[in-house]
Formats: sequence, structure tokens, C-alpha cells
Amino acid sequence: MNIKNLIEPIKMKKIFPLFLTLLVVAAGCSSQNKDQAASDLSNPETAAVSEQQSIENVKTMRLEKQKIARTIEYSSSIIAFEEVHLASSSPGKIERISVEISDRVKKGDILVQMDRTQLHQAMVNLKNTETDFMRLDTLNKVGSISKQQYDQMKARYEIAQSNVEFLQENTTLRAPFDGVISGKYYEDGELYSGVPNTSAGKAAILSIVQINPLKVVVNISENYFPFLKTGMDARVTSGLYPEKPIIGKVLQVYPTIDPSTRSFTCEIKIDNRNELLRPGMFCRVSINLGEELALVVPAVAVLKMQGSNERYLFLEEDGMARRITVTLGKRFDDKLEVISDEIREGSNLIVNGQARLVDGAPVKVISD
Repeated sequence: MNIKNLIEPIKMKKIFPLFLTLLVVAAGCSSQNKDQAASDLSNPETAAVSEQQSIENVKTMRLEKQKIARTIEYSSSIIAFEEVHLASSSPGKIERISVEISDRVKKGDILVQMDRTQLHQAMVNLKNTETDFMRLDTLNKVGSISKQQYDQMKARYEIAQSNVEFLQENTTLRAPFDGVISGKYYEDGELYSGVPNTSAGKAAILSIVQINPLKVVVNISENYFPFLKTGMDARVTSGLYPEKPIIGKVLQVYPTIDPSTRSFTCEIKIDNRNELLRPGMFCRVSINLGEELALVVPAVAVLKMQGSNERYLFLEEDGMARRITVTLGKRFDDKLEVISDEIREGSNLIVNGQARLVDGAPVKVISD
């Protein structure tokens, strides 16, 4: 038998257990190293060293209030200064309509003539009643009739007069102001029914609008209610003529706040002597509320939270970054007005390096 062949199996039997032993020892060392690494991370001293190494270099500026012009801007639509939906007080036949859409009219012009049958009857009745009243008036002066008879006839006469005046007013419809016919809903000879037929939900034969002057109705945030006064200037720019702004006047400030929108209504009167503007046009309204002190910061210092409209900035306080949520006000070129109860004049605003910061991060202020 070959002795070499007997020795080889013996060597293998001794080497294999030794190999397994080495594998177990190596695994144990690896596990120990991982535990040691985890222990180092949880160790306050190690963490302090790591934190010290992550200090960010930043630049700051001192916050100071600046005087700004407080101007508010809103969009709205131009409307007629006055608009009337002209109609008779009761249904009836239309004899004649003397105007068409877009016709210009003067105050007092006859626009619609209704059927006058009832008016003629009322005038005959008035004439007869007047004759009877005059007779009794003569008898009353000589004391030939009782006071009660006289009073009854006088009342009948006054009622007949009132009825004629009412029918005259509602059979001859006149223009209430200088304006333009904006709607015609019937033709000559048709029967006016009194059913609502206008966009305003009212019954009408004609619609008339006043286009000089015009007005703009704006709903303004309740925050500005104390500042709006009647007679203030308002700059109105139409979408059609942006290069021709018009200076209007605050005509009326409504006295109540809408609880659903937290806003109030303001009416602005604008001159339209050239008649470039028309009711329904889109416009922007700008009102200067005067000057005031406000905190204004560089726009680059204000950051935006991803996925939301939240805006924030960082202040440097005792070597730490403090995150402050802010509300934006007006923009001035490359600067923004910021509003927050947590910001004070004299605070150190981080203006460079803030994009890498989190709340509470250590920072080091460096100079230019």
C-alpha cells in the first residue's frame, strides 16, 4: 500500500475543522465591529464630534424695518354707473317703442308708449269727479251740505287725480337719465306680460345703462377696512387698454364684512369721457393706502416647502439656525415683505447657505 495515499486523508481531516474554526472567528469579529460602530454612533461624544464637523458656513444680514408704500391690487369687471330695466307697473299692450339697441337717449325722452285705454277712462272719470267736487265745494262754502259729504267727495276727487297720474307715468315710459339702450325685449303691438326676462332676473321692456361715468365694484380683504376712505384715488387699468390707466375715486365703502369671504365691497367711480371703456370689461384696480414701516428681506432668503405653499426663512441665533414660517406681503423688485410674529427688528437673517439648513442646525457666520 502507498503510504502517501494514507497520509492525505489524515491531513484533510485535520485541516477542515481548523478552517471552520477560522470562519466562526471571522464572523464574530465582523459582528463585533458592527456593534462597536453602532455603539460609537450612539455615544454622545462621538455624535458631538460628527455634529461639529457638519457646521455650515452662512452669511447674515441685520433685519431693519423700511418705509414702504402700502398698495393693494385687485381684479374686477367694469359695470355701468347706473342700469335700469324699464317696464310698466302692470301688464298691457305696447303701442310703440321708439328706440333700438345702442341708441343714445337723454333724460326725459319718451321711450315706450303703452296702450292708453285705461288712461282715457281714468281721465274721463277724473273730469266728472272734478265737476261734482266743484259743485259741492260751492255748496260747502255757503253751508248747504254737511262736512261729511264734502270730505267724501274731496277724497274721491283726490283718488281720481292719483289714478290718472299713475297711469300717465306707466303708459308713457321716459328715460330716467342720459344713457344708451342695452336691451330690447318686445316689439310694437306685443303684450307686455310682466314675466322676468333679463339677466338680472327682472321683467323689462327695455334696458338702459349709463356709460359715462362708469364704476368698478371690488371685494377687498377685511384687513384693509380701516384704511379705505371715500374720496381716495384708485388706479384702474383695463385689459384692453393697459397703456391708458384711469385715476378714479372711491365712491362708496360698504359698512359690513361678508362672513363667508371675510371681505367688504368698495365702489370706485371712473371717468369715461372718451368712452373707450364699456361695462363688462376686465380691469385691475390699485389703491395706495399710504406709507408704513415693514420688514423687507432679499427674495433669495425666503424658501418654499416642497408640495405646499408654505414659505419660510432662517435666523441665526446663538450659533444655531432657527426656521421661521412667514407670510409674504408685497414684492419690491428683488425684495419681499415678510410678516411673522416671530421676527423682530435687529434679528440676524441668513441670506447665504440657508438652502442646506434644517431647524436647529449649528452654523458659523462668515464675513464677505
